[in-house]
Amino acid sequence: MTVSTDRNADDRSGAPGAAPVGAEPGPPAPPDRERRRRFRYTLPGAWVAVVFVCLSFTPSLVPRPGAFMGVVCGINGAIGYGLGVLGAWVWREVADRPVRPTRRRSWRIFAAAGPVLLVAGYLLGQRWQGQIRDLMGAPAEPLASRLLAPVVAALVFAGLVAVGRLLRRGYRWTARQLSRWIGARAARVVGWALVVVLTVGLVSGVLLDGVLGLTDRIFAVRDTTTNEQAVPPTTGARSGGPGSLVAWDTLGYQGRTFIGTGPTAAEIGAFTGAPAKEPIRTYAGIASAGTAEERAELAVADLTRAGGFDRAALLVTGTTGTGWVDPAAIAAFEYETGGDSAAVAIQYSYLPSWASFLVDQDRAREAGRALFDAVYRTWSELPADRRPALYAFGLSLGSFAMETAFSGEADMANRTSGILLAGPPSSNALHREFTDRRDPGSPEVQPVLRDGRTVRFANDPGVAIPPEGAPWTGSRVLYLQHASDPVTWLNPDLILHRPDWLAEPPGPDVTDEMVWIPFVTFWQVAADMLEPVDTPPGHGHTYTLEFVDGWAAVLQPPGWTTDQADRLKEIVGALSG
Repeated sequence: MTVSTDRNADDRSGAPGAAPVGAEPGPPAPPDRERRRRFRYTLPGAWVAVVFVCLSFTPSLVPRPGAFMGVVCGINGAIGYGLGVLGAWVWREVADRPVRPTRRRSWRIFAAAGPVLLVAGYLLGQRWQGQIRDLMGAPAEPLASRLLAPVVAALVFAGLVAVGRLLRRGYRWTARQLSRWIGARAARVVGWALVVVLTVGLVSGVLLDGVLGLTDRIFAVRDTTTNEQAVPPTTGARSGGPGSLVAWDTLGYQGRTFIGTGPTAAEIGAFTGAPAKEPIRTYAGIASAGTAEERAELAVADLTRAGGFDRAALLVTGTTGTGWVDPAAIAAFEYETGGDSAAVAIQYSYLPSWASFLVDQDRAREAGRALFDAVYRTWSELPADRRPALYAFGLSLGSFAMETAFSGEADMANRTSGILLAGPPSSNALHREFTDRRDPGSPEVQPVLRDGRTVRFANDPGVAIPPEGAPWTGSRVLYLQHASDPVTWLNPDLILHRPDWLAEPPGPDVTDEMVWIPFVTFWQVAADMLEPVDTPPGHGHTYTLEFVDGWAAVLQPPGWTTDQADRLKEIVGALSG
């Protein structure tokens, strides 16, 4: 970082109100001096940037590779630099003080202390990252990846500051033009307002919409392709097969994967040691029908045609953004029901979950309600002694979609035989309500609601699900949530309020050195949402083997043993591996 004590050579001269906009310009600076100015930084900005970079190393929920850590540090450093420059300008305006050159002694102090703070923060960050990896059983990060962090951070920081200076130049030019017709102070105010509005509009209205539009087009094209493992069905038990009401070509990429894969009757029979049925699966993609309600009706009509309501267990499945259904969750359900099951799902978007979470929550809500209501309507018309046991499932945004079909705990118990929801986002209204109303003394990461009579929560369903020994009769609703899952714990309240999960003893895979810091913790958990590394099963937002024990808790298969659970985990683990 090149520094300067020249009062006109740094960002302070470009702060709002630093000099009369309408003043006559002096002689142009020499080209070499002008180039040097582009790489000079102010002392207040530099100090705050260092603090923000150091805060970037504080522990969060999931491990980060070096390059991603560098991106986070660079962004935070640029934000800190901008706030430092802005704060210095506000102070000068309030105190009515002119811009003064920074003393060389102040720069020397920064030059000595800044690197020490950065190195100390980096080393502490590596220590905390090591703790997180150890808690999750993740492999150690290679040295080359760790050394990449400061390089990437410097590049990102310099790039973002350069963008900020381009915006400042745009403000100056705008203010100069406006000063020809209005006063200098008004020109500065209007100039800043125009630059801010145009920048926000560009980012939200052009860049964000452009990214989402491009993503939508990319995934729409991908939706026309087929997974090489997906085989067109030759049986009427699947949508797209002989006699189906839904054409194979309309199912979409994820729909064809859902329909064209899965365990066969022979594979299930080999696992259970008894004759098994071919599981029924029906699905409707975006191309299958025009609206969510029409797709739901079509999928249920195909379910009826295939004999899904004649099976012992019927599963209504919420999908993620692209229409994806977790293969491990569905396979575990089919194995544990001996194949005497049917599963139905519909697609509501082309976008991946992160994008659907931003713009398609209404579609997810509409799809979840439409599908469950369509199934329930047909199911409720059957004689009571001919109805299959009705279950619901959703992972991540799929849990949001499926949860919206119910009004509360009693509705869940009255209209289903059981529900399994995994990795629920913080926007899940019922999950939030159940957690907030948990019994006193139970932790937020694994709450107990009304002595666990209907709804329970598990970090690891392979061990006893609290409250141990309490009766769990009737329909069972189980939430699977890892203490380290940022999707579950990211909430706007994190900005200004310490959550209970950071005030209470930490979960089994969260370091006890993670603390709440206003604004910082929210941003750290938001960065964790990107999860650029594949966390091991049982941690972060990775749910795989948990479905075996989760479904066993909800379905209560007769004679279920730990040996069967272990063998099934090997099978479903291979599906996600």
